[in-house]
Amino acid sequence: MQTPVPAKIPRPAEGADSRQPQSVAAARIRRFSEATGRKNMQLLIQLRWIAVVGQIITIAVVHFLLGITLPLEPLLVVLGAITVFNLASRLRWQVQQVVTDGELLLALLVDVGMLTLMLYFTGGAANPFAWLYLLQITLGAMLLTPQATWIMVIATTLCFAWLALLARPLPMPAHMDGGLANPYMQGMLVCFALNAGLLVTFIVRITRNLRQRDAHLADLRQRAAEEENIVRMGLLASGAAHELGTPLATLAVILGDWARLPTFTSDPELLEEVLEMQAQIQRCKAIVSGILMSAGEARGESSEETSICVFLDELVEEWKASRPVTSFVYDNRFGQDVPVVSDSTLKQTICNILDNALEASPHHVSLEVERNADALRITVKDNGSGFPPEMLAQLGKPYQSSKGRPGRGMGLFLVVNVARTLGGRVTARNRVGGGAVVTLTLPLAAIALEEGDDS
Repeated sequence: MQTPVPAKIPRPAEGADSRQPQSVAAARIRRFSEATGRKNMQLLIQLRWIAVVGQIITIAVVHFLLGITLPLEPLLVVLGAITVFNLASRLRWQVQQVVTDGELLLALLVDVGMLTLMLYFTGGAANPFAWLYLLQITLGAMLLTPQATWIMVIATTLCFAWLALLARPLPMPAHMDGGLANPYMQGMLVCFALNAGLLVTFIVRITRNLRQRDAHLADLRQRAAEEENIVRMGLLASGAAHELGTPLATLAVILGDWARLPTFTSDPELLEEVLEMQAQIQRCKAIVSGILMSAGEARGESSEETSICVFLDELVEEWKASRPVTSFVYDNRFGQDVPVVSDSTLKQTICNILDNALEASPHHVSLEVERNADALRITVKDNGSGFPPEMLAQLGKPYQSSKGRPGRGMGLFLVVNVARTLGGRVTARNRVGGGAVVTLTLPLAAIALEEGDDS
């Protein structure tokens, strides 16, 4: 037996935001920007590992092959500190999900400090690898805000000046010749190649991250604009429903009076027409109530506690009775039923999919229902001409229609946005033998009846 419960809109799935579209878009943009920050921090960690390996190789070549005596103990201590810092960074950013601009600046400043210590023990500003400061500044310009980038410029300039004044000079062998035989020139060549290679590698990756972020942000802004249009359409529909309520009620009273007049009761044909008009008026009132209910404003009637199977069975029966469908196949394989609140928004969403399929394929439409883990999957198939490729690529965009008539294409747009609000998704594809398949997937948490709702 169905129990009346207060009218409500299906709640968003766990993790979904039920605030206004602008707030939802802002939260999505913030989360994606944080993901981009994590990617950039991972690039710095990878670069630091490359630096550790490169410095070990360089120290070994210079000290053992070129015969230039290096203070190995302090250099190994600095390398050990870099390794410990990088391990700690890796562990931290596996747990910490948010990377701020300040944390990126701190990581780059630590890298500058470690490079300064390495150069301090290996000739200071005279060391050809001092030009690696330019790599740090370039990375800062790519990853940081302008203010933070200038902090990097000031920090590296001060470090370079400090090295020029106080760094330990290296004892160079007297037999070294000029040209590429000179260790300094060899170091300059290696430093140039290293700078060029690392800049190309990491700037390409950073640029790709930024491009992906910008493309995703543009998509989120477009989605926010579409959701704002949905809100405006909902307000317009709600206002129209309020305005229609009074004349519909007046018509219902007048038709009720007519049905009792002798003029009509004595004429069966005329009375039948009056009764049909009353039925259509009641249907219009039900549609108006459904619009208001989906906007959170119950109009006299209230939502009812039901279940997924009962809700869909009743929806199918009502849809079949009010549409000129020739062949309709309904296959409900949901399994164990789940209590829900009958909601006109979800009902209209499914009816929109069925209406589109019926218009494309008047002679045959099928609807399949199944449970996929913790999600409800509704699949509608038809035998029509299918979707044009360009429409499949723009699924859910407004005014994308294969019917070639102005003003069409809003049905799937509304379906996609309602599904997105509930944390679900809509997919579409063409069948191999002809026709189209539209699948609506919704998390059960978004539509199931909460404990305590039936109290």
